[in-house]
Amino acid sequence: MGSDNRSDLKLLAVILMAAAVLLAAIVVLVLPAGEEFVVTLSDGVGLKSGLLWGFATTVTLFIVFALVAGDSLLGELQFMLGSFFLFFFVLSLLIAWVF
Repeated sequence: MGSDNRSDLKLLAVILMAAAVLLAAIVVLVLPAGEEFVVTLSDGVGLKSGLLWGFATTVTLFIVFALVAGDSLLGELQFMLGSFFLFFFVLSLLIAWVF
């Protein structure tokens, strides 16, 4: 029994170290791009830019929703198309309003 606990702890340690390395790599790679993002948003986002950000965010979220639902992209498509436009409209207006 003791060796099973040790192997589980070793596996957990390896997974945590891999997650820490992945997080550090993401931070190192994303922070330089984040500076450009902050400069873009410093003047504020208009409705035109809000629509672009809203569309990209909506498409990304709906792809993630479809994949997580389990039926892949085609199984959930007919249910998602109706809500896509409402979600896009609300999200775009909120992005333009908040930023």
